[in-house]
Amino acid sequence: MGKRWTGAILYVLLHGGRMRFTEIAHSVPDLSDRLLSERMKELEARGIVLRHVSDGTPTKVSYELTAKGRELAPAMAEIKQWADRWLD
Repeated sequence: MGKRWTGAILYVLLHGGRMRFTEIAHSVPDLSDRLLSERMKELEARGIVLRHVSDGTPTKVSYELTAKGRELAPAMAEIKQWADRWLD
């Protein structure tokens, strides 16, 4: 969660369930596709996000949190509570 935008991506996936790349991109304003792609690869490599590729044409890719990723929910809730209290 230390890198920019990672917390926002995790928050969106915690509340959105399995989502397509474009859905995540629309849910996190000001995040470029390049940076979102980079963060998703990092989260997948760390076992926090699972990438699903559907068969067929066109190929559809979606992402969801793994059990490891879902265990971040309490920490994310605490951070959100703090941010709501102290940040504009």
